[in-house]
Amino acid sequence: MKRLIALLALCGAFALGATAHAEDKPAAAPVAAAPTDAKPAAEAPAPAAAPAAAPAAAAAPAEAAPAAPVANKGDTSWMIVATLLVIMMAVPGLPLFYGGMVRSKNMLSIMMQVFVTFSLLGMLWCIYGYTLAFTEGNAFFGGFTKLFLKGVTPDSGAATYSKGVVIPEFIYIAFQMTFAAITPTLIIGSFAERVKFSAVLLFMVLWFTFSYLPIAHMVWYWAGPDAYTSAAAGDAATATAGFLFQKGAIDFAGGTVVHINAAMAGIVGAFMIGKRVGYGKEAMAPHSLTMTMIGASLLWVGWFGFNVGSNLEATGTATLAFINTFLATCAATVAWTFGEWIVKGKPSMLGAASGAIAGLVAITPACGFVGVMGAMVIGLLAGVVCLWGVNGLKKMLGADDSLDVFGVHGVGGILGAILTGVFVSPDLGGTGVYDYVANKVADFDMTTQVISQLWGVGTSVVWSGVVSVIAYFIVDKTIGLRVSEEDEREGLDTSSHGESAYHA
Repeated sequence: MKRLIALLALCGAFALGATAHAEDKPAAAPVAAAPTDAKPAAEAPAPAAAPAAAPAAAAAPAEAAPAAPVANKGDTSWMIVATLLVIMMAVPGLPLFYGGMVRSKNMLSIMMQVFVTFSLLGMLWCIYGYTLAFTEGNAFFGGFTKLFLKGVTPDSGAATYSKGVVIPEFIYIAFQMTFAAITPTLIIGSFAERVKFSAVLLFMVLWFTFSYLPIAHMVWYWAGPDAYTSAAAGDAATATAGFLFQKGAIDFAGGTVVHINAAMAGIVGAFMIGKRVGYGKEAMAPHSLTMTMIGASLLWVGWFGFNVGSNLEATGTATLAFINTFLATCAATVAWTFGEWIVKGKPSMLGAASGAIAGLVAITPACGFVGVMGAMVIGLLAGVVCLWGVNGLKKMLGADDSLDVFGVHGVGGILGAILTGVFVSPDLGGTGVYDYVANKVADFDMTTQVISQLWGVGTSVVWSGVVSVIAYFIVDKTIGLRVSEEDEREGLDTSSHGESAYHA
């Protein structure tokens, strides 16, 4: 517990430090990355699904109002495919990846926790999650105007990152639904093999409501590009955006919203729930690295939906996100493999698979903003730094983070979020930052952008950490977090679900 308090104190100091430095220099303007084609690129992964705005310049009274934008069939088709790819990540990709790393007696429990959590939170997203994340409210939460998806029809449009371009709001909702439902399932890896199924579900509902939704709103909600018609209109639109959007933080596909957010919940849980029975004394080797490799491969393929789909359009920027995601993952796999080979004397399949995930995590916030060589550097650094995260840092913290969620998603997410502010620079091959008022790439200041990124990192760390402590406490005091020692030794497959993954 002392280590947990120390970790939260350190995170708090970090966030305060980032805040103090940010006061010295104005935060980056909330504008988007420069396009690689004729259209402006994304400012953050999947922006607010603000209904497409009509052109702000009012026509003469005698003229007819311009027709509302119509979704392009190619963009719509791509978003349907991207959404399916992310679903494949969650089921079956993540359950196989996690399931192979636990002992055989807990294989089904991990798969069950991921499968049902994903399904439950998908329901909650449509009931109240979407409206709290992606409608106008305050800087931290949206409003209730689309509770139960009220008012959304097949003809409703959601803004993209290009002026006058929309996609159907239903596919935007579904795409963001996959993000909202898969993010909490990442947390499961930190407390695998020892938590009650009922406790998992209750914690997920609390954390989804009070951590995922506000951070998604803070980072990704904005009024859409059509609102930026003049400096005054842009200022007014920005005033309605999320807190971190206003600070200028950019996150293409979820470095803060998904990875740092979930990793903090995971490490807090590892501390508060305690170590597995026999941890450090008994063998707890992965029971099926074959399953883990299959799961990692499905995650890699599905991640293209995650990252490339976050562009919301089938444009040149989408192809940049594609090749960056591909290359960074290759680089991280190679870096982790050779790093482990040097340090431990032998390269392992588990290490290669972990390296791939580390690269995917680190490139997520940067994929649509950085140049191809910048993506490779991020991947190489992620492989080495996350290798340290699951070995050196894990020993320093002393927590039983069962499947190294913090070492990969936390460390990789923080690294990627900060480096996004560096490699977005046009001088380093990045896209730059796009000014929707001037309709051109803005003058770039790396220091300002990195400070904006630190705002995103620090806010995510502290917000998720505090919410997680409270949520675990509530669950523990109401229904209890852990299974009994007897049930844990028997295995959660049998004791919690009455079935077995394998039969002799």
